[in-house]
Amino acid sequence: MSFNQIYDIAASGMSAQRLRVQLIAANVANSETTRTAGGGPYRKKEVTFQVQPMGQTSDGMPLTGVGVGQVLNSRDPFVAKYDPNHPDADAEGIVQYPNVNPVEEMVNLTEASRSYEANVAVIRAVRTMALSTVDLLRVT
Repeated sequence: MSFNQIYDIAASGMSAQRLRVQLIAANVANSETTRTAGGGPYRKKEVTFQVQPMGQTSDGMPLTGVGVGQVLNSRDPFVAKYDPNHPDADAEGIVQYPNVNPVEEMVNLTEASRSYEANVAVIRAVRTMALSTVDLLRVT
């Protein structure tokens, strides 16, 4: 496996986690949005990942990275709260709030950040190996 192939695999993971962080940020930003352009409260966004073929190694082994499968709207129920003074309250004074749990989103953000950092560590390690190889070639 070449250094470039390793870079490509790590970059695919970083790209996927970047999208995940963007969706988490949108979820947190809209956690109190009770009315959207489409009607109703904001619905939490989630991403699914899938295997992404990335060619083969020199000995014919398949290389795979991370690809984005789909961005889905969560099917979790909305959170109903009694707030009769809210402009979006129904006749009984119930307001439907987004199905976003800020604590869960922070856990997801931590997980996405650590996955991103793991891919950065791979790139740094490969870079160090490549520079060491160049140094060895200079000496000989």
